[in-house]
Amino acid sequence: MEDLTARAVGCKRCTLGETRHSVVFGEGNLRAGLMLVGESPGEKEDETGRPFVGPAGRILNKILAEVGIRREDLYITGVIKCRPPQNRLPKKAEVSACVPFLKKQIELIRPKIIICLGSLATKTLLDPKAKITEVRGKWFERGGIMMMPTYHPAAVFHDEEKLAAIREDFRQVKEAYKKASGNGPKAPG
Repeated sequence: MEDLTARAVGCKRCTLGETRHSVVFGEGNLRAGLMLVGESPGEKEDETGRPFVGPAGRILNKILAEVGIRREDLYITGVIKCRPPQNRLPKKAEVSACVPFLKKQIELIRPKIIICLGSLATKTLLDPKAKITEVRGKWFERGGIMMMPTYHPAAVFHDEEKLAAIREDFRQVKEAYKKASGNGPKAPG
């Protein structure tokens, strides 16, 4: 993972490498059974080099605490490792440049469950045509890994009702993770 991180820090595959302050590669337990994949870093993440430390991160931390998942027990990363200017949506070429890093992270960590936080993560890991409003809260299997898309925590800033949906999804994730970790039957699928 150290070599992969170093390659990401030196990456200039797209123009985001010219405007970033930090590469927000990911953090957490490298043997985690649960991995969260977000979209792209925001301003606070770019400043610190850490994922989900800004306003959306505070919401995520609150939800994790509510369902009894410790942040230090999982691994958190994003599809995009560098902040797009003004937090704009990443361009296709930027996603293509970062996807090899994400795939290698998944390969090295080998999580049992991945939560796709938001539309970009869902489209990148599940299906380019997926609509988050249609697949949110449903289980999918890809390469032996159970995946569930949910809304990105930042979606709550635009629609507070999405918070209840995210909470429910994480309750399901907690139960599936307990089962996948050997404390019961296999994860749903």
